[in-house]
Amino acid sequence: MADLMQAAILLLPLYQALKAKMLASDYLIAAETPLPVLTKDKPGATHKGYLCVHYDPVRRLVLFDYRKTRGREGPNEMHKEFAGYLQTDGYNAYDHFENRSEITLLACMAQVQRKFEHALEKNPTLAANAMKMFQSLYEIEREIRERDLEADAIKTLRQEKSKPVLDQMEVGLKEQIIQVPPKSAIGVAIAYTLNLWPRLIRYINDERLHIDNNFIENSIRPVAPGRKTSSLQDLMRQRSKQPWSTPIVATCKLYGMESFEYLTRILSFILIFLLT
Repeated sequence: MADLMQAAILLLPLYQALKAKMLASDYLIAAETPLPVLTKDKPGATHKGYLCVHYDPVRRLVLFDYRKTRGREGPNEMHKEFAGYLQTDGYNAYDHFENRSEITLLACMAQVQRKFEHALEKNPTLAANAMKMFQSLYEIEREIRERDLEADAIKTLRQEKSKPVLDQMEVGLKEQIIQVPPKSAIGVAIAYTLNLWPRLIRYINDERLHIDNNFIENSIRPVAPGRKTSSLQDLMRQRSKQPWSTPIVATCKLYGMESFEYLTRILSFILIFLLT
């Protein structure tokens, strides 16, 4: 445990450099995942903390930030000087960023789609119709990836194919919302979607933007197996303000680098520097 703590402290300058580089970007994706953390005063007991994941999809960089709660404080502190596109899953702790002219919020189409999946059983007709439109939008995104289109071609294809689907969906949802019980699964799905609509459709106007934040799950996933290890939880509790190796490991993964070798070399260079 002590070795892990010392390694985290030695990696602080690298973490700070990564954070500065990411926040200089003009497009970030953010999400949170719950993390059980050991309680200091009750051995074996845990409380819920949150690991906030920030991803720069253009430069393929990942940053992790531990928070005790999922309130506004974390996003406010992390993005206090950020300017650009910020994509989230619609969690309301980010809503007030709409009042900041330098930030443009994007939403996650996959999160919205899941709302309609939950409504399929009790309202199959309306939900299935929406699911077909989601499928059409994702088929267009698949075409973009498979054809490896250039920036201008991506924007053109989205305007030609995605925009008509989105326009049709918006009209249909506005008609349907007055026809269904507001507290029903389909009513909640429609209201949720329309509330986020301006954020959901912005991706078609900039070829760099993603339709959803699903890719960020590949950054969260590396820490999932370690959530229940006491060393990780102790580290998060005792040094919640200190960085640790996971964002560096995740960034190495995105670039196809062997993370253990990279960390070994970096820590060796740091120790040599400190000892000379």
